[in-house]
Formats: sequence, C-alpha cells, structure tokens
Amino acid sequence: MPTSKRLRVSEDDPLTRAIAPPPYETPAEREERLAAEQEAKRVSDAIDEELNKQRISEKKGPKAIKILLLGKSTTLKNFQLMNSPKAFRSERASWRAVIQLNVVQSVHAILDLMSRAHSSAHNPSASMNHTANSPSTPSKEYPPLNPEHLKLKMRLAPLLQVEAALMKKLLLNGHSQLSNPAHSQQEISVNSSAGWKNTFSRLMGRNSCDSADLIDWSDPDDPGVVLNACAEDMKRLWTDPIVRKLMEVEKMRPEEMAGFFLDALDRVTSPRYIPTDDDVLRARLKTLGVSEHRFTMKTGHMGSPMSHDWRVFDVGGQRSLRAAWVPYFDDMNAIIFLAPISCFDQVLQEDPSVNRLADSFLLWKSIVSNPLLKKTELILFLNKCDILRAKLASGIRLADYIVSYGSRPNDFESASQYLKKKFAGLLKEHSPERLYYFHLTSVTDTKSTTYILENVQDVLVRDNLRRSALVT
Repeated sequence: MPTSKRLRVSEDDPLTRAIAPPPYETPAEREERLAAEQEAKRVSDAIDEELNKQRISEKKGPKAIKILLLGKSTTLKNFQLMNSPKAFRSERASWRAVIQLNVVQSVHAILDLMSRAHSSAHNPSASMNHTANSPSTPSKEYPPLNPEHLKLKMRLAPLLQVEAALMKKLLLNGHSQLSNPAHSQQEISVNSSAGWKNTFSRLMGRNSCDSADLIDWSDPDDPGVVLNACAEDMKRLWTDPIVRKLMEVEKMRPEEMAGFFLDALDRVTSPRYIPTDDDVLRARLKTLGVSEHRFTMKTGHMGSPMSHDWRVFDVGGQRSLRAAWVPYFDDMNAIIFLAPISCFDQVLQEDPSVNRLADSFLLWKSIVSNPLLKKTELILFLNKCDILRAKLASGIRLADYIVSYGSRPNDFESASQYLKKKFAGLLKEHSPERLYYFHLTSVTDTKSTTYILENVQDVLVRDNLRRSALVT
C-alpha cells in the first residue's frame, strides 16, 4: 500500500511530467529530441567553461578598473560607441522603436498643452490649478487657439494610438513599467538588468533587430508608416507661432531634453529611416537599477600597470533609486559626477517642489561627505554648458531660481565660475583634504566624451602611480 502511494506521488510530480518524453513519440521524433537535448547540453557546457576561464583570467590579471557613473546615461552610450563601435552600431535598428516613441511622446506633450489652453479659454480658473515650473505660480495667459489648431490636433490623433501600441508591447515583456502611471504623459522605464535591447526586438514583433536588413519595410503595422503620414502635420505643429507662444508661457522647452527629434522630422519619419550614431546618443530611454558595462580600454600611457579592463556602473538618477548606489561605493576607483547645470529653471519630476540644480548640490554634498568614498577619485563635470549659455543669452535669469547668485552678471562666464565655486565649496566644507577634478562639458558631443575619457584615464594613472609612490 505505501509503495503504490509513493508511485502515484512520483507520477503526479510536475518536474517528472515536464521532463518526460512526449506520449506516443515515434522513433524518428525520439532521435530528434535526444539530438536537441545533446546539443543544448553541449552549449551549456561551453558557456560554463567560458565563464570558468573568465574567472581564472580575472584572478591572474590586473584588478579591473571600476567607475561609478552618476548622471547622464548618454556618457555611457558614448563609451560604448568609442570602445565597441561594431556592437553599438549593430543595435541601431533596435533603437528605431525608441526614437519613434520619443517622437510621438514629444508631440503628445504639445497636444496636451493645447488641450489645457483650450480648456483654460472656456474655464479661466483652470489655469490657476496647474503647477508651474517657476518660482511663482501666477495665472497662465495662453494665446487663443483657432479652428485650424483644433483640426491639426485631430489629424495628429493617430500618433496617440501609435504611442499606446508601442508602450503596450513594451510593457508586455515584463521587464518594464510606467514611471508615472497617474500622469497623462506616461513614460516607460526599462529594467537595466534585463536584456532590454532584445525587448525592442520583441516590441517590433521580430526575433531579431540587430541589423537594418531584418526590418520588414512592408509591415503595415510598422509605426513608421503612421509617422511618415503625419510628418507634415508634425512639422506644422512644431513651427506654428501660436503653439510656440503656448510653450513659452508654459516654460516648455522640449529641445533641451533627451529624446528630442522634432527638429529632424523629415529624416526620422522617412519610410526607411535607420538611426544614426547621434540619434542613438540623443534617444531617451529611462532605465531602473544598476547596470554594469565592460570595456577594454587603451590607457594611453606606455608601461602603465593599470588594467585595461574597465567596468562602468551606470545607476539611476532619480531620488528613489539613490539607495541602490551605496553597495557600489566601497571599491570604486573613481566616480564621474555629471551635474546638468542648464536645468537651474526646472524641477524634479518626482518632486516638483525641488529645483533640479539644487538637488545636484545636495547629491554632491552627500557624496563628498560619505566616509566610504575617502579614497575614491572624484571627477566633476558641469554638463550641458551649451544649453546653459543659450538660456542665459535668451534672458532667463539664474538669480531668479538660485537666490544665492545675487546680482552677478547673467552671462555664461560668471554663472559657470559661480557654480564651480559652489561645488568646490561643498567639497571643502565636508572633505577639506580631498582632491577633485573639474571640467565644463556637453556630453551629447562625442568630442566631449573623448575629453572625459582622457581625463579619467589620466586621473586613474596618476592615482596608480601615487599609490606606488612614484609621484606625489
């Protein structure tokens, strides 16, 4: 009796059922199944062997250089382009879907603004309830829209369906989520630990998207078909003087943000569009969590004992993700801190009461005062200097948002020197014996990223030699 009971349990075991041969299997099918299982085992063994070789090699060779990147993910893309150009360019077709999503979301944001303006015209008190991205929140006086604007808005409605379809397919893969689901303008966040480039291959309904040759240009469901059909209306929307006035009232400047392609609509909506390297660098895709990227670098210093194996850890920039940084602090060789100084007139998406530049000051303060980072080289890049220069030249005043700037001249030279001293003062206050390296840059420019890499390499070589007592 006990024996038969054990037999029934074994037969009902899910694992037993899963690995059991299919019922009524023919000899030919059995031979094919066994061959497939043998091939799968061979591949698995080969992967295990390669991983074991890698572990042995890492133990024998110089210790890898570890860099913590805080700030702009565009820097990481530039690292990939410079050190793994073939791999970077093989993924350009995958980024096509991201850029298409960026385009329709930029248009969506403008259409939402038009809706608010139209609503405000019929209900003036509505504009009083909208949170402004400015020091004060006065009632907004939107310029009136005419019937042609409403017709244009209706003609662009299919783009919202394209956006919904792209987001739905991306969300279905299980590696992504909505960043702000309660907001009318939703954004996808992709888990950085997942194979999100493969995600976009699945998003487009294909098994692979590593090559432009694999894009099905005849696919009627390709988002590019609708984008191409709406191209002229999108250009009309972006260049319309009343729409521009609306954006000015709302302090809405999409051209300053990652993922802006409305100035290149002829190209990105063309029927056979493939992203360029620069397009991929400009594309916006928010990632969650900490991701590790490995590069084989040339140190540029003859005879340097420093490892050529670099590991760059890219972490989320949102406040809610900062706790994830801590485990990566204790054994970093250097931290690259990218402070977007052009965002002095913007607020955090997750906390509209906090100015973005002020938040960068707070983050820098927390880093320089962290005891785990006493021996870690700090490299500060005040980023987006080109946008800062243009903003100041247009009359936007830094002192209106950063009160401590006072009555200093509202020009780039004065502003950049003030911001440099502000960051340096926080370091001196909280870590007075500490050295740090400072640069002004614009990371969307590959030349700037080359400059960053050269300076990081120089800093690390100096640190290596100093620890060897070869320099002081």
